[in-house]
Amino acid sequence: MSKENKFTQKNYVKMGIIAGAVVVVAALGAWGISSMRSGASLESALSGISTGAVSAADLRIAVIRMDEIQANADVLVDLRKQKESFESRLRDELTKTQKSLEKEKAEIEKSQEVLSREALHRRVTEYQQKVNNLQRDVTERAQSIEMEFQKALNEIQKRDLDPIIEGIIARKNLSLVIDGRFARVSENAPAELDVTSDVISSMNKKVSKYQMAKPKGF
Repeated sequence: MSKENKFTQKNYVKMGIIAGAVVVVAALGAWGISSMRSGASLESALSGISTGAVSAADLRIAVIRMDEIQANADVLVDLRKQKESFESRLRDELTKTQKSLEKEKAEIEKSQEVLSREALHRRVTEYQQKVNNLQRDVTERAQSIEMEFQKALNEIQKRDLDPIIEGIIARKNLSLVIDGRFARVSENAPAELDVTSDVISSMNKKVSKYQMAKPKGF
C-alpha cells in the first residue's frame, strides 16, 4: 500500500464533559436521485472518486473506556471532590436558611390575630420576598458550581487528556480509537485492544490535581 493511501486519520471526537473517541457511522437516506431531471449523471458525479479502500488488515484499532477514566483518573477524582464540597456547603446553607424561614413563618402565623391587616400583609410580603431570594440564590449558585466544574473539565481535556490520547495514537501507530461505550468487544479480544489503563496511567503521571475556580457566591 502506498504511503498516500495508508489510512492514518485519527478518528476520535470529543464527547460530553471529557474527551472520548467514537466511530461515527452515517446512514444515507433515499435522496430520490432518479427523480432529478437535470444535472450530471450518477456515473459522471462519481467519476472523480478513487477505487481505493482500506482493508481490515491495514487498520490498527484500540478501545478507550471513558467512564473508567472519569472514575479513576486522579485529577478527575479530585475535581469531583471539589465540586461535591461546594454542593455540600450550599446544601448546609440552604438547610440553615430554611429553618430560619420556617421559624419566621410560624411567628407570622401566631401574630396574625394581633397584627393589623396592613402590618400582616407587610410581613407576609417580606417573608415571600425572602423565599424568592433564597430560591434565586440557590439556583444561581448551583449553576455556577456546574459551570466552573465544566470549565475545569474542558481545560483538563484540552491541556492533558487530548495530548495523551494523541500520544498513544502516535506511539501505537493506531488508525482508529473507539469509545468503549459504543463498542461490543469479544471476550476473546486481545488485552492490547483496550488502552484505557494506559490513558489513566499517563494521566496520573502528568497531573493529579487541578484547582477548580471558586463558584459565584462562595
